[in-house]
Amino acid sequence: MANNMTEKVVSAETNPISEEQVVAYLSANPNFFASHEYLLSELKVPHKSGAAISLGERQVQVFREHRDELKNKLNELITIAHENDAHFEKSKRLLLNLLDVKSLDEIEIVVNEVFRNDDNIDFSSILVFGEQTDYPVSDINVLSLESAKEQLGDLVDSANAICGAFDKEKMNCLFPSDAESVRSAAIIPIRNGELLGIFCLGSKDVTHFDSNMGSLFLSYISDFMSRILPNLLVNARSQKITDDVPSLLE
Repeated sequence: MANNMTEKVVSAETNPISEEQVVAYLSANPNFFASHEYLLSELKVPHKSGAAISLGERQVQVFREHRDELKNKLNELITIAHENDAHFEKSKRLLLNLLDVKSLDEIEIVVNEVFRNDDNIDFSSILVFGEQTDYPVSDINVLSLESAKEQLGDLVDSANAICGAFDKEKMNCLFPSDAESVRSAAIIPIRNGELLGIFCLGSKDVTHFDSNMGSLFLSYISDFMSRILPNLLVNARSQKITDDVPSLLE
């Protein structure tokens, strides 16, 4: 009987402790190293450089890495905040200036004035869906909705602004005069019950308008232009009819 008990004790003492048991014990006793500080200097942790460092040194290193990560995230948030402030100021100026617009011809002038000093927005254009003969304006690109769908595909069906780098055919449709220079663009739908047109902003920088760009600034523009464009279109068609009357009477 005694021999059996001895064998059991020896067997229990010689069984190695698994990593899972160590992890479970330290997790259940988070203050373990507080009462065994000497172990912090004796335990060695492999480092990326190949050299082994103490657990205490490794902990300090982890804290520094975590601090640097938080600092980078904070800097990113600050940068985004500055960009949002700039976008808000531009959208406010654009909206206020658009309130004074009386015709389609004036929209392009107002847009160019607002974005003149923006280093990242180099081009703008407006695509109105309809027939060219309906709108006697030279600065506005007029295209039938059917033709637009053929050239722009899914872009026409989007309810929200879309940003990115688009293929040559789409750029030619959106920026007829500057397609070769536009590297990225924001496509902003103008709707009032139905799709009336598309307002476009373009940049020479391929990364400026990307899929991660905040949409609040673009939504403001879309909502406001969707309010003022219908009246301008009606006025333009009325002007066209008025201009055509004398020629019909001759």
